[in-house]
Amino acid sequence: MKSSDTAAAAAPVPNPFDASVVVTGTPVVGGLAYGPVIRVGARPAFDADAPAIAEGERAAHEQAFVDAAETVGARLADRASHSTGVSAEVLTATAGLARDRGWISTATGLIASGRPAPAAAAAATEKFVEMFTSLGGLMAERVTDLRDVRDRVIAELLGQPEPGVPTPEVPAILCADDLAPADTAGLNPDLVVGLAMRLGGPSSHTAIIARQLGIPCVVAAADLGDIPSDAAAYIDGDTGTIGSEPDESVISAAVALSREQAAEAAAWTGPGTTVDGVPVAVLANVADGVSARTATNSPVQGVGLFRTELAFLDRATEPTVAEQAALYREVIDAFDGQKVVIRTLDAGSDKPLRFVETDLEPNPAMGVRGNRTALTHPEIRRGQLDALASAADGAASVPWVMAPMIATVDEAREFAAQVRDRGLIPGVMVEVPSAAILADAILAEVDFVSIGTNDLTQYTMAADRMSPELASLTDPWQPAVLALIGMVGAAGDRADKNVGVCGEAAADPLLACVLVGLGVRSLSSAPAASSAVGLKLGQVTLEQCREAARAALAATSASDARDAARSALG
Repeated sequence: MKSSDTAAAAAPVPNPFDASVVVTGTPVVGGLAYGPVIRVGARPAFDADAPAIAEGERAAHEQAFVDAAETVGARLADRASHSTGVSAEVLTATAGLARDRGWISTATGLIASGRPAPAAAAAATEKFVEMFTSLGGLMAERVTDLRDVRDRVIAELLGQPEPGVPTPEVPAILCADDLAPADTAGLNPDLVVGLAMRLGGPSSHTAIIARQLGIPCVVAAADLGDIPSDAAAYIDGDTGTIGSEPDESVISAAVALSREQAAEAAAWTGPGTTVDGVPVAVLANVADGVSARTATNSPVQGVGLFRTELAFLDRATEPTVAEQAALYREVIDAFDGQKVVIRTLDAGSDKPLRFVETDLEPNPAMGVRGNRTALTHPEIRRGQLDALASAADGAASVPWVMAPMIATVDEAREFAAQVRDRGLIPGVMVEVPSAAILADAILAEVDFVSIGTNDLTQYTMAADRMSPELASLTDPWQPAVLALIGMVGAAGDRADKNVGVCGEAAADPLLACVLVGLGVRSLSSAPAASSAVGLKLGQVTLEQCREAARAALAATSASDARDAARSALG
């Protein structure tokens, strides 16, 4: 929707800053920012109708393509090595796309038949785009990444500057149809102070990285093109609105207030608790030792989600038990004596292992991923659990270990037995609706559960989290998703066992209050979000959280649930 004479006669779009044009989307990262609009630069142009390459020159063109792909892959891998958390994970996965043997083979085959290298790169990419799109789910999420790699390789072939986000001279609002995660991971939050996308969903990699960087972000803003380039604009990550040419005095005062609130949040030092003394652990999501050490600078009480994929994704061969143990121990030592929750390998689907041959699945998001890789490769999980036990030897506290993609009680029981055999604390992820429905029985087998709201929302709503048309469905505020979380929270109360949330929903201060009202007692997210969440929890009572939860559950849409909770909390 937009505020104009031709706007639909639905509910009016809020326009508190008297902007000339206002468009709406799905709010992802809260905060208010103001500045000139910038947009992603043009992608490299090439002659699609260039004549065929002479046969004697084709081998040289093939090599030029292979070299360009390796240069791009190495550049992205280097950026990954200097990044942390999700940014490092995404850059590593994108570097893998540039080096993908299937893509390179398809492109070089086209070059061998006479196609110029840039055209061959584009044609090979579209073959894979078509395949990934038909698969849907998490594989469709890689389409933006594929096209980003294509553009970087073509630019390298043509000797053009690397495409992507321009570097603004002053703090600016970045507007884009979509943004490759590799571009998002490289954003400078001091210069790009707001991010609005016409496409994307609230749990996309780009949204997750924006949350890690603390940049106000709105996605699925269908009318974003109505905001002129270079116009002075604001973005409100709490309401999901972007407006151009607002009243400068009004917006300046509002931005100043937002900065004061952000400074107040930044001063929060923990620990997490409601105003009436109910403890709520505020934890960090990390991906390696570097991100864990960085997280210790935030007011978190430990690690609620250690993604272990980075030890595997960039490897052509499986890392040894000793290599894995060394990596895991870095995270354990960073939070010596504190809670550390480690998720076993969540690979497959959009994160394939290079050293495991897998069949092409018609629906990989619901296929062999996460704990299910143990069905065909049990040795990988055994090796990882052995490495975790080795890493825990002599540690000040025993790590908590959880499996992803658990759907049945038998799976939970089998995993828990292997974890307990190694002296570790067993738990499982609740990402599949069946696990939420069976929460009482599953909690009888394990010592804790952690809810992954990104996948739980996608599976509950039967909505691809990367579909902009379905962004409202993949919003964790959906009452159906909240109802499942409430079932798990109630089961945790009955079993007197911890229920946590490690999905990105835990980064939303307002939603954090609702989650606590539903029985959640630990919240793990990007460290940058921890202080705002902790501050908000310290301003409300448990009963207020429960009232907000009841109000949200009574709503019939995600936006109504958000509004109802905000009203309940005053």
